[in-house]
Amino acid sequence: MPAGTGMSRSFVSRRRILQAGAGGLAAVSAWSLTGCDLLSTDPSKESGEQATTEEKEAPALAAQVKAGKLPPLKDRLPAKPVVVQTLERPGTYGGSWTLFEENPPINAARECGYDYLVRWSPDWTKILPNLAESWEIGNGGREYTFHLREGVRWSDGEPFTADDLKFAFDDVVMNKELFPVPPSLYTSGGKPGRLDKIDDHTVRFVFDTPHGLFLTLLASAGAHELLSAAKHHFSQFHPKYNPDVEALAKKEGFASWVEMFPAKGAGSISSTDFWQPEVPNLFAWRTARVAEQGQRLVLERNPYYWKTDPDGRQLPYLDGVTFVAVTNLETALLQSTDGQFDLLVPTFTGGICTVRNKPVLARSRESGDYRFIEGVSSSMNYAVIAFNLAHKDQNLRQVFQNKDFRIGLSHAINRQEIIKTVFQRQGEPWQAAPRKESDLYSEKLAKQYTAYDPATANEHLDKAGLTRRDSEGFRLRPDGKRLFFQVDVVTQEPNQISTVELIKGYWKAVGIDINVNTMDRDLFYTRKASYEPDASVWTGDGGLADALIDPRWYVPVTSESNYAIAWSDWYNSDGTAGQEPPEDAQRQMAIYDQIRVEPDPDKQRTLLVQLLESAAEHFWVIGVALPVGTFGLVKNDFHNVPKSMIASYRYLTPGPTHPEQYFTSAT
Repeated sequence: MPAGTGMSRSFVSRRRILQAGAGGLAAVSAWSLTGCDLLSTDPSKESGEQATTEEKEAPALAAQVKAGKLPPLKDRLPAKPVVVQTLERPGTYGGSWTLFEENPPINAARECGYDYLVRWSPDWTKILPNLAESWEIGNGGREYTFHLREGVRWSDGEPFTADDLKFAFDDVVMNKELFPVPPSLYTSGGKPGRLDKIDDHTVRFVFDTPHGLFLTLLASAGAHELLSAAKHHFSQFHPKYNPDVEALAKKEGFASWVEMFPAKGAGSISSTDFWQPEVPNLFAWRTARVAEQGQRLVLERNPYYWKTDPDGRQLPYLDGVTFVAVTNLETALLQSTDGQFDLLVPTFTGGICTVRNKPVLARSRESGDYRFIEGVSSSMNYAVIAFNLAHKDQNLRQVFQNKDFRIGLSHAINRQEIIKTVFQRQGEPWQAAPRKESDLYSEKLAKQYTAYDPATANEHLDKAGLTRRDSEGFRLRPDGKRLFFQVDVVTQEPNQISTVELIKGYWKAVGIDINVNTMDRDLFYTRKASYEPDASVWTGDGGLADALIDPRWYVPVTSESNYAIAWSDWYNSDGTAGQEPPEDAQRQMAIYDQIRVEPDPDKQRTLLVQLLESAAEHFWVIGVALPVGTFGLVKNDFHNVPKSMIASYRYLTPGPTHPEQYFTSAT
């Protein structure tokens, strides 16, 4: 692998979904329409438009400098700040961003917490410098050397250096008490890597075997652990640095330091514990307060943020961000039509901006003074039905693992009726398969068994051995009992509930008895972690670039592979946990192992195509319909927001679009 300068894994062709180990996108990029690359490290680059003010920092910060409460701007910025190209025009300081969210901490991590060592470009086609201003890849993908941006400071003013990464790596993510199993991001070939400090601003990750996905994963969701544990703050809660830490834990009401450490905010920026005023971060905004029993999260600008606009004016433009937790989606919908928000980004699942709500929201655009923005979804299915192929009940396991059973139930679904009734005629019959925009698109994987054909459905169910029926016409299991199972669906997804209610009728017509088992998201995850569900429904991730790093529906290797969590646990524990999968699944896992250690993007793609061909053959799960593009809402006085953005968990929408350059003209 040749050495690079931080741009070494850029994508030279949008036809290719796997350059630099990630995905190209055929959808039109809002950024390409503006002719602006959005990010530079050259402070002298012209913006093409005069700034609206000569101020180089927010007036409130300038006042603090004048009062001697804050260092001058030149002492707060690094020598080479990241220069963010504004989308429409240079913004003005002031104002705030108010938005509704179902889970403020999780969404704060996307809207305001996307500052990793490296980052994705807005169109998801390049990996760009960020906290690391450059890097080299050596020894065939076994070594990754990062050169940190000098002069970056945490939000409390303390320097960010290699010591912070060394602490977070050695003492947090590789601490077996905190992480009994190291995060997979930092392992290759089943073995954890190591982090060497070269100097105060240079670190090197070293792995025994090539880690082909490392840079891609560092730019994606889940790469926050090393950037969310400032050593100067969290070392006081760690036994290596504080011999009295157990006494401190007991004093504060914790059973041990292991319980106290994450509760103090270390580790996950998606937890409420992290978003506390005393926890330093590296983001554009820091926590001001958590109010109303966690129902409102209020952020304020970070005076030490290390990015500027092209005129050298420190970002962010906005003074703050307020997350209001959604407790009732109907109420939130009414508030949205009334314009009580600044920006609701396109989501990849749930929320207010759904196909069902779009007509209501469209009618209120003028009165609510807002506009729609397009979301290019990476989701490839509205609803993926996953049978628990590792079910504890031997009879259900035998039935679910029979491919003819799954084929039969797929043919029994009237997808066109679901699309018309539930999704406002928006969609296309589709299995769990990459979208058409992806060059990984496979017609076989996407369209097989999608025809509504009850006669064919009955033939396959009979072929699966389910020929006996009871007096009500329901098919019997191998042990003679009625074949009945529950389908878990989360209450936050009303469209999925409606979908499964219709499917219940279709399956009854071919002799299958089910119950729609609704629950909140927390219980859903608790049940699947203990292998309890009979079957479940979830959104189809993995439709674009995320197919490489999140192949959950194609091969059972993640905790989100709902059809075989026990198999994925076996895979990720080297056989010490979960349930050993059958040989065909293990062969798939072996292919994915090759992808994970392959440093060559072209070879990665070849292997991924092979993996998808295998997924088509095994037909692990049943898809319903391909989603159309999603949408978001933005107030007409809220600016520098792209007309189109990718909606994906792995992309961390809207993080790569640089929310720090959003601004408001509201008075």
